[in-house]
Amino acid sequence: MRAGDPLGRRAFVVGAGAAALAGGAVGPARAGVVDGPLPDFHPALKAALTFPLAWGNSPVRDFRAWRRAARAKVEEHLLVDREDGTPYAPAFTGRTQGEGYTRELVTLSLTRYERVRAALLTPHGPGPFPAVLLLHDHGAKFDIGKEKLVRPWYDDTRLASARTWADKYFSGRFVGDELARRGYVVLCADALGWGDRGPVTYDQQQALASNFYHLGSSLAGLMAREDARAAEFLAGLKRVDAGRVAAVGFSMGAYRAWQTAALTDSVRATASVCWMTGLKEMMVPGNNTLRGQSSYYMLHPGLPRFLDFPDVAGIAAPRPMLFFDGGLDPLFPADGVRVAYDKLRAVWRSRHAEERLYLRTWPELGHVFVDRMQDEVVDWLDAVL
Repeated sequence: MRAGDPLGRRAFVVGAGAAALAGGAVGPARAGVVDGPLPDFHPALKAALTFPLAWGNSPVRDFRAWRRAARAKVEEHLLVDREDGTPYAPAFTGRTQGEGYTRELVTLSLTRYERVRAALLTPHGPGPFPAVLLLHDHGAKFDIGKEKLVRPWYDDTRLASARTWADKYFSGRFVGDELARRGYVVLCADALGWGDRGPVTYDQQQALASNFYHLGSSLAGLMAREDARAAEFLAGLKRVDAGRVAAVGFSMGAYRAWQTAALTDSVRATASVCWMTGLKEMMVPGNNTLRGQSSYYMLHPGLPRFLDFPDVAGIAAPRPMLFFDGGLDPLFPADGVRVAYDKLRAVWRSRHAEERLYLRTWPELGHVFVDRMQDEVVDWLDAVL
């Protein structure tokens, strides 16, 4: 620096720190943390994310080879190993009859660590049937998980809570029961922290995730592995047509649905309602993700150095995939949805399969999965499976 030049910011911050250590008096430095809180240099961090493994950016030009490489990169960042050698050992209990379908509980091993209880609905008839892995949302409501989507015939206390949730987001419907009435086998399990596997409190999520990381593992990675294993279990049931298995979810469940489709070919179609965006467009002051806590269920550290959210979803191409978003959804700004949808279109277009990708914005709706959206999803599943 030439004599008389003003101090640059870097020199000022270093100099200010040195002066403080020496007991000198200096003016205040700019805050290192801004809205969110974000580091004040977050634009530089975002600019460095070029997603070099994304289809179209990657030097790999054979799509099947790219899919293998991209899936392997996602799996590497899950920090949770595959469970290929762990038997499901399902135990079926609590069977009752619904309106046109049978309800039962199944307890199974999705990982080597614990047994998980899920709701399983089966239409009346000979089968084999098409099937849906139904994935519940977050919503900062932990007393119920699977019960948000399947009417809990086994617990009156949870039924009251579940009805309130269904009224708020699903037009009073239990989505799983509606699917079963329409001829689909439905499997729905709790993610760690919800229902039988909780409840955690909102403020405990960050500590739970931190403890996973300290133990060399990952909360989000566990959920991803469990969801993929659940899809493979469902596809393997004798009552299910293995070639007609879909993943369906709302909010965090939508994230789980497209992520599961990326991780296992057992999912032949995917419907994701209200969870898709570009990462950079989401990481802006005021976005819910910046609060931490719930975002840890969807955080794979280091993966954004390689792939954006729609890049991961694109691993499932050219299988059928549906995305709905609400034009009034405060969680996913329109520019982020637009960027993600453009990336998804490019992937399916490159496979000459644009007709298998269904993207729709509901301009009058927010963060919901109401009855008319549900009806359209089921009609779409009927057409593509």
